[in-house]
Amino acid sequence: MNDQEINKKEKIRDKIRKKYRVVVYSNDTYEEKAHFKLTLLNFFNILVASSVLLIVLVTYLIAFTPLREYIPGYTDVSLNRRVYEMERMADSLETVFKQKDLYINNLKRIINGEDFETDSINSLLTKTSNTNFDDIVIKNSKQDSLFRIDYEEETRNNLFANKIMSDVNQEFKLVSFFAPINGIVTQHFNREAKHFGTDLVASNNSVIKATADGTVIYSDWTVDNGYCIGIQHNGNLFSIYKHNAVLLKEEGDFVNAGDAIAIYGNSGSLSTGPHLHFELWYNGTPLNPADYISFESNIK
Repeated sequence: MNDQEINKKEKIRDKIRKKYRVVVYSNDTYEEKAHFKLTLLNFFNILVASSVLLIVLVTYLIAFTPLREYIPGYTDVSLNRRVYEMERMADSLETVFKQKDLYINNLKRIINGEDFETDSINSLLTKTSNTNFDDIVIKNSKQDSLFRIDYEEETRNNLFANKIMSDVNQEFKLVSFFAPINGIVTQHFNREAKHFGTDLVASNNSVIKATADGTVIYSDWTVDNGYCIGIQHNGNLFSIYKHNAVLLKEEGDFVNAGDAIAIYGNSGSLSTGPHLHFELWYNGTPLNPADYISFESNIK
């Protein structure tokens, strides 16, 4: 190292250690208010210390104060958790709405005497197995396949019917149903013939009464069933009264068991004479009204 380089380094060292006076004067009187003696090395140290202190302060504010929520792009764990819970709730509500829409559509089909979607109803109550049977290959004859289909369909329907009846017995074992009218049963419930109700003949102008407490969700006229009224009861129970002459309640009305809801009649193209066609449904499955209601046989 030559003398020139040594002199250059000493000059830089002296420049860094050289003291400077910083004086603060009053702008009006030019009176000296304060003064400081600093070197470039002191100034650098103060600048570094201030920067470190500022970084620590900002980090604390971001990590431990609510100010972090105002920083664009900063993710809050609790906020993400709430968003996730809201998404799950939205998915659950969507499923409930689909079930309600299916239930309402089936009620409309029932009221209009159309076939209802039993497969879709079963899918709401049962879940398919996750077992993969794609690798199993069994060759059967055509007769075996047809017999298997008939047997499985009958078994599935019986199991589903038994489950429904078990649920019904648990749900309505303490419920007292009111006979909708005093009359003679002319046609009984017959699931195989798709006659999902009980037909009763009574005296003219007899009053049709609600079989249980509930809310009227359908009160209108149809071509096939004439003046028809439907009541939604507790426990997913639904009752229908068809072929009336006059409807006494409107949609949205709440009725008690035994309240007058219609007048006995002979309306609708499917009516073969004055009678009441009365149906009971539970979770989209028709029930035999005679299992729960004792119909009077005397006509006044």
